[in-house]
Amino acid sequence: MAVLDRDIYFLALFTCHESGFQKVNNSAEETQGSVLLASVHFLSGCSSKKAKSHLYSFLPILKWLPRYPVKEYLLGDIISGISTGVMQLPQGLAYALLAAVPPVFGLYSSFYPVFLYTFFGTSKHISIGTFAVISMMVGGVAVRQVPDEIISVGYNSTNATDSFEYYHARDTKRVQVAVTLAFLSGIIQLCLGFLRFGFVAIYLTEPLVRGFTTAAAVHVFTSQLKYLLGIKTNRYSGPLSVVYSIAAVLSKITTTNIAALIVGLTCIVLLFIGKEINLRFKKKLPVPIPMEIIVVIIGTGVSAGMNLSESYRVDVVGNIPQGLRAPAVPEIQLIPAIFVDAIAIAIVGFSMAVSMAKIFALKHGYTIDGNQELIALGICNSVGSFFQSFPITCSMSRSLVQESTGGKTQIAGALSSIMVLLVIVAIGYLFEPLPQTVLAAIVMVNLKGMFKQFGDVAHFWRTSKIELAIWMVAFVASLFLGLDYGLLTAVAFAMITVIYRTQRPQYRTLGQIPGTDIYCDVEEYEEVKEYPGIKIFQANASLYFANSESYTSALKKKTGVDPCAILAARRKAQKRHAREIKAANELRKKTNDMEASVKHEIANDELPVNGKFASADASVQDVSPDEHEQFVEPKTNIHSLILDFTPVNFVDSVGAKTLKSIIKEYKEVGVCVCIASCSGPVMTELTRLNFFDNTVTRELLFHSIHDAVLACQVKDRSASQTDFNL
Repeated sequence: MAVLDRDIYFLALFTCHESGFQKVNNSAEETQGSVLLASVHFLSGCSSKKAKSHLYSFLPILKWLPRYPVKEYLLGDIISGISTGVMQLPQGLAYALLAAVPPVFGLYSSFYPVFLYTFFGTSKHISIGTFAVISMMVGGVAVRQVPDEIISVGYNSTNATDSFEYYHARDTKRVQVAVTLAFLSGIIQLCLGFLRFGFVAIYLTEPLVRGFTTAAAVHVFTSQLKYLLGIKTNRYSGPLSVVYSIAAVLSKITTTNIAALIVGLTCIVLLFIGKEINLRFKKKLPVPIPMEIIVVIIGTGVSAGMNLSESYRVDVVGNIPQGLRAPAVPEIQLIPAIFVDAIAIAIVGFSMAVSMAKIFALKHGYTIDGNQELIALGICNSVGSFFQSFPITCSMSRSLVQESTGGKTQIAGALSSIMVLLVIVAIGYLFEPLPQTVLAAIVMVNLKGMFKQFGDVAHFWRTSKIELAIWMVAFVASLFLGLDYGLLTAVAFAMITVIYRTQRPQYRTLGQIPGTDIYCDVEEYEEVKEYPGIKIFQANASLYFANSESYTSALKKKTGVDPCAILAARRKAQKRHAREIKAANELRKKTNDMEASVKHEIANDELPVNGKFASADASVQDVSPDEHEQFVEPKTNIHSLILDFTPVNFVDSVGAKTLKSIIKEYKEVGVCVCIASCSGPVMTELTRLNFFDNTVTRELLFHSIHDAVLACQVKDRSASQTDFNL
């Protein structure tokens, strides 16, 4: 025990400085108090200031609410909250149809998560709640897990009571799937947020997200056709679900409910007119005309007044329970079957929210925390699932309304959720006669912005063929394979394009802009000049196993010097020279023999053969040991090669071996290789890989291209002076 007290005492001495203590008093009481406080600080791992910072980071409302400027912000937040709440209500009802659950659960999802985001979110302008793409993904999973065929067993009777029991049993099971999806996706988002994995959204590039959401818009539009036409078909999910849905609608097109179609088309026309007016007179209108709630009110009134449900068999929303449900635990046993889908929903939901949040943050001059956004969405989904809400994210259309109507803080979102709460606890029953075709019209009109994304094809065709390929793969895969498998396919393809880009980088030869130390591509700028005898080579990618071979081949092509070919030519010249010497020696031997045999017959001054042989000897003597130089001299007469490593972010073991091989090969043919602008991390990697040795020294490294050029010029002049002296 004494040893433990002594250890704690010394621990106090070391931690007092960080904890704010200036000294440790000699008195027993003060010493024990200091030790206790120091121990608490040590065991907690952070100071009170750091704990406060963590608390503010986890609950951002504690930071901005005490400084909330009531006179400046409150009126704008109230107007914005009312306007967004008016949109939240019909969209919650409509998107519940996409999620394959009764409409009231769309209201639950428009209240609990939205209210929670006020406390945990960092964006001041996005509107959290139901969203078409996420709802469609939820509906696909719910229909796959609970298809009509399974529930219909045992409910073959045409009795109205049996029919009600059938739909009730089906909807109950689908709600369990949707709620469990919300719980699991929320847990995934929470884990990613606490592990600081907010960067995962970068893998969902803009072309990928736009192609994916465009395909989702087609899925959503197709799923709403049966509600617009008032026909009965099964709902499909998984691969080719769009094809099956369209085929099912066309097969029953003759059973179209004309009354439902007229109501739906009328609502579509009214919504388009209202949106066009809002767009044309955006600056003159204090708040946008809430056409969605107007259409809902008109549709409900017409349906109730004309009794469309009984007289014309128009499907209506039906029972909307009044009040809030008691909390319930999600069905945990469903998790293994929906785990992959939950990951896709979690990542897509976060990507939608954080991308929209960044747009508004940049526009209004504040910052958001991506990791905290993950935590906020995770809390909204996981906690909301206990109150029967399905997965949510940011809605683009509502966020634009919330921002454009004067919303300043998260108070606007809280007010919109309170409006939905009033409908749930007080007047929800009034919307029971609302025709489902009206909700389908609202969904279809809200897809207008997503369908405009088809224009991306022309844009990416002009700007980037690779991004066009990503968009097309995301669209086609999501359209025909389903949103879950389509997203995985698109992400995999996007990663392949990254590998392709690094494996096939752009290679350039650099030259100097006269009078400066700036070096640019010689093929792109006419004024750029190359130094005689010096080649500067650059690749806009790192050097690793995937592109090491292409790096070497491009280097040889750009410099015009292939060390392997030169060495092969040198060996060939040496062999040829050896053969010529051997032939000359044999010829000389034969000549000597012939001279000995005819010497006594022919005088010395009449020896034409001797002259011939003499000429042969002369020719032999004229063969120079350096004759092969004409075969091996570099065409561009290069004496130095500079590798620009400015774009290189990393080098692996294969890249280091390739680089060392390049230096040695060029050295054998008389070309000195230098490395310029090598970053610190790359230097560390090269050192760790044992790149430097007796043959490859750090003297080959230079801080910049210009330093390397000057060093190569000095070295060349010194070599020339030495040759001249010799």
